[in-house]
This record gives sequence, C-alpha cells and structure tokens, in this order.
Amino acid sequence: MKKFWLIGVMVVALLAVGLVGCSTAGGSGATLAGIISNQQEGIWVNGTGKVTVTPDICNLYLGVNARADTVAEAQAQAAQAMSDIMTVLKANNIADKDIKTQQFSISPVYEYDKDNGTSVIIGYEVTNTVSVKIRDMENVGVVIDAAAQAGGDLTRVNGISFSVDEPEQYYEEARELAMNDAKAKAEQLANLGGVKLGKPTYIAENTYYYPQTVEYYKDMAAGASSVPPTAVLPGETDISINVQVTYSMGN
Repeated sequence: MKKFWLIGVMVVALLAVGLVGCSTAGGSGATLAGIISNQQEGIWVNGTGKVTVTPDICNLYLGVNARADTVAEAQAQAAQAMSDIMTVLKANNIADKDIKTQQFSISPVYEYDKDNGTSVIIGYEVTNTVSVKIRDMENVGVVIDAAAQAGGDLTRVNGISFSVDEPEQYYEEARELAMNDAKAKAEQLANLGGVKLGKPTYIAENTYYYPQTVEYYKDMAAGASSVPPTAVLPGETDISINVQVTYSMGN
C-alpha cells in the first residue's frame, strides 16, 4: 500500500512540473506577443537625408557595329575598329581595369523578300560594346571624340552616366540628416496628438544613390581639327538615405 502511495505522489509531482512548464511557455508566448504588439504601437515616421555632390567618375558606354556579307568580314571590321578605339583609350590614360566588355554578338541580317514572302539572310552583323570608366573629368570630351574618330562610322556611343567613386564617405552626413528629419516629424505628430515623444524603439535604413545618365548622339564622321571637343557637363548627383523610425509615446 505504501508503494502505491509513493507512486501517486510522484505522478502528482510530475503533473505539477508539466503545468509549470506549460505556464512558463505560455508566459514566453505572451511576452513575444507583447513585443510584437509594442512594435506596432508608437509613432512611425520616415526621414530622408540627401547630400548633393559633384560626380568624379564618368562611365562611358561605347562600341562598334559592323555589317558585311559574311561573318568573317563583319568580324574583321569590328575587330579592327575596336582595336583602334582601345589604342586611343590607352593613349588617354584609361587603365585596363576601367574597361569592361558589356556585349559581344554575331547575328544574321534579314530582308523580307516580297516575291517569295519569306525573310532571307543578306549579311551578318557584329556588335562589340564596352563600358569605360573615365577618372579625369576634364578629359571626357577628348576621350569621346578620340574614340569616335578612331572607330569611324562603325563607332556607337550608347550613353554616359556620372557617378561618385566612393559614395560611402557621404553616407554619414546623409544618415544624420535623415534621422533629424524623422525626429522633427515625430515631434510634430506627438504635439498634434497630445502625447509625449519617447525614445526610438525601431530604426531601419535604406540607401539610395542616383547616378546621372546622359544620352549621347554624335555624327561619327571625322571632322576638321578646328571643331571644338564635345562638351560634357557632369552637373550634380544626389546621395540619399531614407530611415524608418518608430518612437514610443507616453501621456
């Protein structure tokens, strides 16, 4: 009889421990729910900080496009034109690391035959394009004109964009402006709502960088030496940081 009594006590004890464990787990769940609930409360605002800077890098997108009756002929023309362009780029102190192939393609050229109602191949087209990073901003126009003259009528300049080589150096200033903007908005909302603004309980950041893109079109025929170099103006570009901040609030 005593043996059965001891077993009964042990069972009751185990049940008690299990109930305590369930209560603890339930308490953790309630705490987690409370955290989530707290994150959904408060004053939520977005702040933006923008720093305007002068670009120090020009990204030039150019290449060659050749058409001929055969692939070999088109490829030979494109290769010679691109080789001539590379020569003038190197002559203007463009480093190998700042030249990157963007596209190379060989494709047939079709023409519609009205008599047969079908498309027939009349030749082949070879396209080779590269991106060139120009670090000497005062030399951009000179490089463009030299490349256009070297590649002749096969040259294609697809566009220009301006960027900042090390934008990270401006992030700290933009971040401070963004947080100040967020706080000013939160203070106004707190005043309008008749509550006291507390400390931030949540902060998230997004970085936006807007390089400028310029379309460029030029007559590729070599002009007289008296023609002034192409004028390229980098203007200004913006480095922007956006933050989302949640502030606690009280009475």
